[in-house]
Amino acid sequence: MSQLSRRSFLVTGLAGAAAGLPSAARAAPGPGGGASPASRELRSDPFTLGVACGDPDSGGFVIWTRLAPRPLAEDGAGGMPARPFAVRWQVYADEAGRRPVRQGVAIARPERGHSVHVEVDGLASGRDYWYRFRAGRYVSPTGRARTAPHPLSYGSGLVLAFASCAQYEHGHFTAYRRLAEDHPGLVLHLGDYLYEYGRDVYTAPGGNVRHHEGPETETLADYRRRHAQYKTDPDLQAAHAAAPWLVVWDDHELDNNWAGEVPEKPETPQPGFPARREAAFRAYYENMPLRRGSVPRGAGMRLYRRIRWGRLAVLHLLDTRQYRSDQGCGDGYRDCPEAAVPSRSITGAEQERWLLEGLRRSRARWDLLGQQVFFAQRDSDAGPAKVTNQDTWDGYPASRRRITQGWVDAGVRNPVVLTGDVHAHWAGDLKLDYDDPASRTVGSELVTSSITSGGDGRDSDPAAHPFLAVNPHLRFHNDQRGYVVTRIERERLTADFKVLPQVSRAGAEAYTRARFVVEDRVPGIQQTYLRPLDPPVAATPAIDQVRETVDRETRRP
Repeated sequence: MSQLSRRSFLVTGLAGAAAGLPSAARAAPGPGGGASPASRELRSDPFTLGVACGDPDSGGFVIWTRLAPRPLAEDGAGGMPARPFAVRWQVYADEAGRRPVRQGVAIARPERGHSVHVEVDGLASGRDYWYRFRAGRYVSPTGRARTAPHPLSYGSGLVLAFASCAQYEHGHFTAYRRLAEDHPGLVLHLGDYLYEYGRDVYTAPGGNVRHHEGPETETLADYRRRHAQYKTDPDLQAAHAAAPWLVVWDDHELDNNWAGEVPEKPETPQPGFPARREAAFRAYYENMPLRRGSVPRGAGMRLYRRIRWGRLAVLHLLDTRQYRSDQGCGDGYRDCPEAAVPSRSITGAEQERWLLEGLRRSRARWDLLGQQVFFAQRDSDAGPAKVTNQDTWDGYPASRRRITQGWVDAGVRNPVVLTGDVHAHWAGDLKLDYDDPASRTVGSELVTSSITSGGDGRDSDPAAHPFLAVNPHLRFHNDQRGYVVTRIERERLTADFKVLPQVSRAGAEAYTRARFVVEDRVPGIQQTYLRPLDPPVAATPAIDQVRETVDRETRRP
């Protein structure tokens, strides 16, 4: 992507007034204007965290940046003085930056971590734009944005990449760079954008290759600093600049395996957990390209929302952490009768009603549920017992049944669940009754591996994983790092499972390990490509070893 010159930014002239909530601004055309005195005080580049775009609709999107000349400052303020700063922004219709179409000024305020969220509107549907910021004499990198198609148009299709689980210490973020090079129209991040642990608390099997700054995140300063450390990574910045992002969290943005108002270890008194939750939510908003509807209110923050891509697709983005019932029998793999209690919910009643109503009203060709944890059943016991991971939808089977039945009753044309969390690629069919081998397929699930979490991983025969023998609806597994690229068209959805041979060293090339297709009106996945194994390949672990590995991942080290 070419970079707009600083001169091309300056000569177009920018103006407008900050409006709405602190750190937010609406599009404001107008003549040029000079920098405020506060902006002239900046003595080093404040755009160390890059830029981002998010939550597009048919007329606009959010553009984001955060001023931080010293991003890892211990107080979390990024080296910024405790006063507002003017930030000029501009959106261009061409990559060279010769045709500005929207421009204005936003105010970066200290109470929002000097972040800027500009909701740009009034743009043409279904096309690319570029954007940039200026504070004082400093100009940010350039980002690419895109508006959704017109609500009555299918558009030209959608390339949607999705990813999750990027433990900074476990490897380099090369997968983000490769994702950017695939030129997606939209990026979906399904959680664990960062990890809360202190240095070397959570170690990869081969050892950590870089290190967290600071202690475990508990205060607002801690979370701001950790977000900043991740965002200084150039590969992550490249992915943010390549396309609009849709973000939802999982657990590590706050605390491992938290559930609603319950921390990971409820047996240990934690009177400060509500304040910790509020700090994590506040920092998350400050560092993500989110609209003002997601501004935190105390210890609550609405992240579930719906993004429409013309008539082609609707993305229902879920929050499976903030409203869930506590895990029934602790975390990890358990035979847990309590999990089946009908009143238990992973979404909470209000979000469940919102989702079911959205599915009933949808007329899209594809309904995509972007959410965090494994949706299909993964029984790890070949006998009569049901031993499942209680931190996933298996810990809330009545909740899963209501939502699955909801899309069946609504006649949803093509339901596809997009999932993260488990540090491995998976693909499978969705059922109403997983215990009945003859139960019909009613949807598809595509699960992305991690960007780095778990270290390099390993390749293996994707059909030899012990879970696949116990769960015939599961069709594919791979334990390497990577992401998924989907190509969504009217007739089919194609999913390429991208992997990297290692993340312990930077610069690996990505390749497609397998490709699956979901045909229009044909529930379930069809494999169309599988790359041959490169020998030698490590033996596939036994099922008890798999359970032990997952239990280690779901417990605090």
